[in-house]
This record gives sequence, structure tokens and C-alpha cells, in this order.
Amino acid sequence: MNTNAIPKKNGQKLNGFSTEDIGDDHLFTTIDTPMKANAFDMSDDEKKQRISILFSEIMDVLGLDLTDDSLSGTPDRVAKMYVEEIFSGLDPKNKPKVALFDNKYQYNQMLVEKDITFYSNCEHHFVPIIGKAHVAYKSSGKVIGLSKLNRIVQYYAKRPQVQERLTQQIANELKTVLETEDVAVIIDAKHLCVSSRGVKDDTSSTVTTYYGGIFNSPEKIVELQNYINN
Repeated sequence: MNTNAIPKKNGQKLNGFSTEDIGDDHLFTTIDTPMKANAFDMSDDEKKQRISILFSEIMDVLGLDLTDDSLSGTPDRVAKMYVEEIFSGLDPKNKPKVALFDNKYQYNQMLVEKDITFYSNCEHHFVPIIGKAHVAYKSSGKVIGLSKLNRIVQYYAKRPQVQERLTQQIANELKTVLETEDVAVIIDAKHLCVSSRGVKDDTSSTVTTYYGGIFNSPEKIVELQNYINN
């Protein structure tokens, strides 16, 4: 039986942890985003219709008056935002198409794209994660357009996420499309599940890293940090 498909109430145990602890302690269970096998059986329009109905119910339970002019269109707006924008990275059809080009300049040092701003959402509380990603690679003989680095970050950010997983997914995608292990990913982000609820710490941020191939050495890590901090 696939236990991941069974909704669990707070206090129930999963792998020895309560479901509430998993959210508050920032645990995650897989590098791949947990998806149902039939995740794409419904069309986008069908998903938006269903989400709108369900979000109307949430608003009703909260006691909001959906006949109010300001609130009446909110369920539809939220549904459209979920499917077309902030969770669009769940759908493989939105994955950026990447073309490789010969490294005609024969540039054989690290290339760094820094300060890529992204917005994601914590999968434990569905509140925003706001941060910057820095990615680097050394060409294996091929290169990609600079904007594609940004698009890869945005694609994996636009889904319910855990920062550790986001870092790993970006790194794995870069290794695949660039055909090299020589990639690095650094993410520095603020989690609203920390700053706006729970401990309510508005000053802290979370940093996660991936260093592969030549980047997995003290010298290259220092060199990369110098690029990012200058």
C-alpha cells in the first residue's frame, strides 16, 4: 500500500515522526516532488474549477462572506494562480526547453549566474519561500543560454517545496542538461513559515548548497563564494 497517498491527521506517525513534527522540523521524504500517478488526468481547466470550489469551502468555513464584491472572485483567482503561476512547476509540460551549444569561445573556467530571485512555497504550510539562487558550472564542451539557468531555477521553485529538495533538483537538472558533474547551487532564502508563524523569527534565513565535480573542493568553494559576494 502506498502510504504517501493516504491523508494523515496531525499527531499521526509517519516514519517515526508525527505529521506535525515533519512540518515544523523541516523534514522531507524524497528528492522527487511527491506526485500521484494520476496527477495529470485532469485538464488545467478542470483543476481550476475544482480548486475554486474547494477554496470557496475554505473561505466559507473561515466565516467569510463570498457574496461581498471584494471576495466573490477570490476562489477563481486563487485557482488560476495555483495552476498557471505559483504551482506551474508541477506540470512537466512547463519544463523549460534547453538547447546546448558548442563552447566556441573555449571558456574553460567557472560560469556563475548569481542573485536569481525566486518565489516558492513551503510544502508544509503553503506559505511563501522567498530567496536568491546562485548557480555555477564549468563547461564540458557545451554551454546553454544564460536565461535558461534562471528558467530552470524558476521551474523547480514553482511547486510546493522544501529548500533542500529545491537545491538538489536544480543541481540534478543542471548536471543532466549540461552533461557534466561540475555544477554548484547555493540558495539563500527566507521562509514565511518561520517568520510569519511558529517561532516568528523575521531575521533568519536558510542557506543550502550543492557542490559537484570540481566545485567539491575547499579551493573552488572559496573561489565561488568570492564571485558571489563581490
